[in-house]
Amino acid sequence: MSLDPLQALRGANRPAVPIPNASAAFGTLLIAGATGALGQDLLHRLAGSHRHAHVRVLVSEPMHDGLPGVESCLCPPLPIAQWPPTSAQAAIVAFDAPRLYHGRERALWLPDPEQLPALARWLRGCGVQTLVIVQPHDQGRLPEALKRGLASLDEQAVVACGFERLLILRSARKPAAAQRASRPERLAAWMLGTLSYMVPSSEQPVRPSKLAELVDLALRLAPPGVHIAAPEVVWRAAHPGAIQAVAREWLGAPAEAPDAA
Repeated sequence: MSLDPLQALRGANRPAVPIPNASAAFGTLLIAGATGALGQDLLHRLAGSHRHAHVRVLVSEPMHDGLPGVESCLCPPLPIAQWPPTSAQAAIVAFDAPRLYHGRERALWLPDPEQLPALARWLRGCGVQTLVIVQPHDQGRLPEALKRGLASLDEQAVVACGFERLLILRSARKPAAAQRASRPERLAAWMLGTLSYMVPSSEQPVRPSKLAELVDLALRLAPPGVHIAAPEVVWRAAHPGAIQAVAREWLGAPAEAPDAA
């Protein structure tokens, strides 16, 4: 039975009950973009792991839903630079659109890609030392030279914020279904659609649950620095039994390093 991310916000206005054995080293985790299937799996895995003392979720509307240790953080209708600071040691920014059939997801705040630099500066001002960005990209559209490095000026601006650990995961997404008005347009789209079979398997999307597992593992293993996971890395990590080895190779973590708090 899947967990609706909004169900994890019941009683957010109540004082949070401390979670036994929560690791103080992991502190408070802030999630921006806890929507869609990916947001659901991130919240389910990270809020239920008890490795973080608290998990805060950015919302655009007041909420009265939550679980002990999970809080909502209301985003005021102001530019991000004018938001009041909160407190967090780690943050995840995900770009996964709300599902239309989950109407309550509209209460969760979803960042726009253009807001990433401003959001990163605000998070850094909140005390965030570790930032994870799950950055979707269109299959076969990202040049090889950019898959493993900074792909935009916005990402360079995020690096300049000075996070102790910055992790960028490039996860392939399915092409959006375009609406074709005329018959010739539909015919042309069908003919060009055959090119989708030429996209390498390593560029195919992975299940959100596997991506959330990789994010969880990376939060525990990543040493200081900037770490960028190309689509091929994310794809290889999704194979059964491969996530530990792939994550350690990507992050340069020694094989004997502990993988759990």
